[in-house]
Order: sequence, then C-alpha cells, then structure tokens
Amino acid sequence: MTAPFHVLTPDAQYADDAVVERRAAGEHVRWEIHRQRDAAKIPDDSWAAADALLVWHEVKIDAALVARLKNCRVIVRAGVGFDHIDLEAAGRAGIPVCNTPDYGTSEVADHAIALMLAFRRGIPAYHDRLRRDPAGLFDAAAGLPHVARLRGRRIGIAGLGRIGTATALRAKAFGMEVVAYDPYLPHGQEIALGVTRVDTLEQALDRVDVVSLHTPLTPETRGMIGARAFGLMAPHAVLVNTARGAIVDLDALWEALRANEIAAAGLDVLPQEPPPADHPLIRAYAAQEDWIRDRLILTPHAAWISEASREDARRLSTETLVRYLVDGHLRNCVNEAWLPR
Repeated sequence: MTAPFHVLTPDAQYADDAVVERRAAGEHVRWEIHRQRDAAKIPDDSWAAADALLVWHEVKIDAALVARLKNCRVIVRAGVGFDHIDLEAAGRAGIPVCNTPDYGTSEVADHAIALMLAFRRGIPAYHDRLRRDPAGLFDAAAGLPHVARLRGRRIGIAGLGRIGTATALRAKAFGMEVVAYDPYLPHGQEIALGVTRVDTLEQALDRVDVVSLHTPLTPETRGMIGARAFGLMAPHAVLVNTARGAIVDLDALWEALRANEIAAAGLDVLPQEPPPADHPLIRAYAAQEDWIRDRLILTPHAAWISEASREDARRLSTETLVRYLVDGHLRNCVNEAWLPR
C-alpha cells in the first residue's frame, strides 16, 4: 500500500476528531482538521502538502488559494452547494471538484414544507400571541387571513432536482397543485411526477400560493427572486427558500414585505451567513417590529440537519474522496468542463 494521503479539511462542521471520516477512510488517509473561516489562518505548508481537500462551506476556495495547492488531486465538498469554490480555476489546475448530492434530501424537503405549513396554519402568529398572553389572546381567529386550506392550492417550485422533486411529492400529498419551473429538466419528467411544467419563472410565480426555491446558485439564479419577481407574486403568497441565500435579493424582499406585495417569507439561507445585523430586514426581524411580526421566519442554514444526514454527508464525501485517490474513480464531478482533456 502507498503511504497515507494527506487530506486537509479547513472548515470542519463537527466537534469530534473526524470519527466518521477516519472510519470511512481507514488507513488510506492522514487527516489534518481545522475549523476556520479564514483560509489565511491555515499555514501555507498545509495547503501545499495536501493531496486532497475535504471542504464544507465556510472557507472560500478561490483562484488564489487554488494556486497554493501544489499536490492536490481532488477537492470534495461535504455537501451539495459549491458556489464558494472556483470550479474553473480548479479545473484548469487539473483538480476535479466533487460534491455530495446524496444526503439531506428528505430533511431539506421536510423543512421547506414545514416553513410553508408554519405560515399557512398561522403557527408564528398563534405562538407569539399566546407567549405574550396565554389567556387574554387565546383566539383562533388571530391567524386569519393568512391561515388557509392547502388542498386545492398551488405551489410553484423553482428547480425540480432531487430536493425540488421531494418537495413536490410532499406538496401533492397535501392535495396541492404543483407548478414546476426547471429549464434543465429532461422533458417527460413532469409527467412521471404528475406536476405541471411551465417554461418560464414568471409562470411559476403567477397565481401561486407558495413559491419554494430549489435551484443551485449560479450567475443565472443569483438575485433571481428580486423586485420584478415579487411584483409578479400574489399578495397572499408565501416565499420559501431552502436552497441558496443569494437567489433572493434581500433588499427587494424587505421592500416586498413592507409594501405587502407578498404575505410572508421563510428563509433557511441568506446571502451572508450569519446575516449583517444592520440590514433593515434583519434589524426589523430582530426587533420584532409590528409590520414584520409573524411574516418572516429565519432558520440558520439548518434545513439539512439531522444526525443521520450529518453522518451521511461526512461518510459519503469521504468515500468519494478515497475512491478517487485510491482507484481513480471519479463521481459527482461538477467541473468536468474545465478539466484538461
């Protein structure tokens, strides 16, 4: 056997000593584990010596950092999103980048539906009122007019990949009509799922009661839900984002909620995480100003979280990394277009 491969994790999202990773990799890997957000806090020698990177989402892998990877053969993302990795720079350096798309699907879809249900059943309004005065504010009508029957309502889903599909199936179980927009979906998939396919984002936003986002963050989708999109949505509509924060223009969302262009928003992801405390939307949310109370729910990029999902992300990403280092088997590569032919 060859000497163990040196694998660097700059931004580990677990507290233990890589227990899952060590078990999955066995004797093939020598681990170097950091918990940083700033790449500069990790020694240059560590970047240069690494045979592979197993990364989460805190440290940006930009072109300047890729240039410091003298021995790196592969970068594996322990998660789905890879917008913080310069795919082109890695590819031109001959480094494949792989993600881990086969974990957390159920959790994220469940979370999207939970955010929808929270508003459509008035949970934030009831909870807030009863917490303030359990006896005096014991009033079922307090949730109106946003409380609504789900059966027969329409949900617009942007992105019908794994998680979008799982969300669509859950919505159908509630008796909702699903309208899906995904220009990259093979034709006929919508028939198998029993959903209505539309050709434009505008059609997915028009006359729907809920909009749920499940697209990757790309130049095409960055800021996709902005002032124009909010103008197309119904005043009673709820926006749910469990995908990537920068898909939604936070300034435009602030204006849309203030102007009552939409009813509410449930966000698990934000353009900047943690969010800036001085952003007007975040400031109003933290102060629970009357106009936004019960209309905005934030969760801390937690849609994917469960013990089972966390272990899957760690194990599957490690298996992807080791299979490539040991056998040259490449799976879930997301930058093949830039790799040398």
